[in-house]
Amino acid sequence: MSEFHRSASPGLPSQPNPTPPPPTRGTALRHRLAELRGPAVPAKALDARALAALAANPGCRRRAILDGAGVDKTALADALGSPSAFGQSQFALTRGNAFEAKVKADGGAELLRLVRAGLDPGAEPAERAAVPDLTAGGPEGRTARTALALREAVAAGGWALLDHPMLALEVAGSPAFLEPDAVVVHPDGSWTVVEIKSFPMLDGSADPAKVGAAARQAAVYVLALEQVAARLTPAPRVRHDVLLVCPKDFANLPTAAAVDVRRQRAVTARQLARLTRIQDIADTLPEGTCFAPDLPAEQLTAAVDAVPAAYAPECLAACELAFHCRQRSRAADEVTALGRAARAELGGLSTVEDVLSAARGESGDPADPAVAALRRAAALRAEALGAGASAGASASASAGASAGYGIGTQGFGVGAQGVTCP
Repeated sequence: MSEFHRSASPGLPSQPNPTPPPPTRGTALRHRLAELRGPAVPAKALDARALAALAANPGCRRRAILDGAGVDKTALADALGSPSAFGQSQFALTRGNAFEAKVKADGGAELLRLVRAGLDPGAEPAERAAVPDLTAGGPEGRTARTALALREAVAAGGWALLDHPMLALEVAGSPAFLEPDAVVVHPDGSWTVVEIKSFPMLDGSADPAKVGAAARQAAVYVLALEQVAARLTPAPRVRHDVLLVCPKDFANLPTAAAVDVRRQRAVTARQLARLTRIQDIADTLPEGTCFAPDLPAEQLTAAVDAVPAAYAPECLAACELAFHCRQRSRAADEVTALGRAARAELGGLSTVEDVLSAARGESGDPADPAVAALRRAAALRAEALGAGASAGASASASAGASAGYGIGTQGFGVGAQGVTCP
């Protein structure tokens, strides 16, 4: 009798199966990401700022896998010998925390006043607002507690202020937990994202670059909040006008402005959908790949180089590994170091040498628009340099003749003066 039949006999006890059940895909991915990060290295949470930067460069698999695995890119850049200058200073963080605490003082009374004045002037005054407790264990627990508090606030009506709620957004097949500064529930049940920043508004306007970065960051929160709203019936409205709160002029008094993030939300959603799944990227890496900062520099460099990057000069303002990636890009003679616009115009020409060779007519298909444009530009440049050289030679000759004539005239005048002198 076979083992199968003997174990299935009713008179015999069943034998325990020594083989453990296979891990689920989610569990296997978490284990794989922990191996990539380093077993003893804690994961760094992916915040909205990093997520907005990742969405701005969806073709960068290197950033996608490092952020998905929770790798501390600042420590990694230091270990690679390319320290990053990207990030906020400790002074800016301290000033920002102090300003946020001031805005949210007294149960968020000033913040709710700004929300009503800027976004909902027809609503009832926010004299009494619910401020639910969002304490829970772990990011998953806080996410569930936030969703429950939002549902309860909608059912209760009136104003509600959620201080640092936790939202979840799926990024490349892996959940990312996000923590906005605040979410306000209006009396009509709609939701507003509040971004509190420490850069000033001078005469009612702020630095456009910083406002744009804050808008992209808030758009990520809006996307995550829309997923929470979609699970409720009926689904509450998530406002696309977020409230940006900043210090007024050179004082520490808060002021606010509504920022429409519909365009940033659409762009971010489209870019996040283009991201390659983290599982697919991890499956392409060699066995034993690890990004732990305490590894030898040679091993760490090989691990980082095993993941393709999509470097562009814009990365210098958004990624901690930008200096390392720029160095590798320049060493490989890649045209990506010239910027995304130049890279897009050059088509299949991937290195600077390929570009120069095509411009000289030594390689490339003349029917290729990029090659034809390069050769035309090279011809115009040679023509301009040739005309410039000819014009320069003529100008030099004329200048020399004029200078000689002037000297001769000057000499003649001196001689004439000498004749007339006694």
